[in-house]
Amino acid sequence: MNHDQLVSILKCSAPLVMPNGPLPKNGVRRSAMKQGIHPEYQTAQIVCSCGNVIETRSTKSQLSVEICGVCHPFYTGKQKLVDTAGRVERFNRKYKPNQGS
Repeated sequence: MNHDQLVSILKCSAPLVMPNGPLPKNGVRRSAMKQGIHPEYQTAQIVCSCGNVIETRSTKSQLSVEICGVCHPFYTGKQKLVDTAGRVERFNRKYKPNQGS
């Protein structure tokens, strides 16, 4: 089959049907966002417990984290015990051997 035969077959075939209707002339289909239901996207500050402040954008203006890239042990190479909500103390109280027995 040569090029001319292939072109004639493609011209005779059924048109391509898009499931959501034809594409606009620019080739990009965009759906309209509903108005009034999306939160405002604003400048935000992320504050780490080590004192590092990171500027970003979010739907909240202020975020606080316990560990960031500046103080995380993987990036610093220093071992640091991270105790979230007293879990280490609670574990020690629960599994501490009885001293009276």
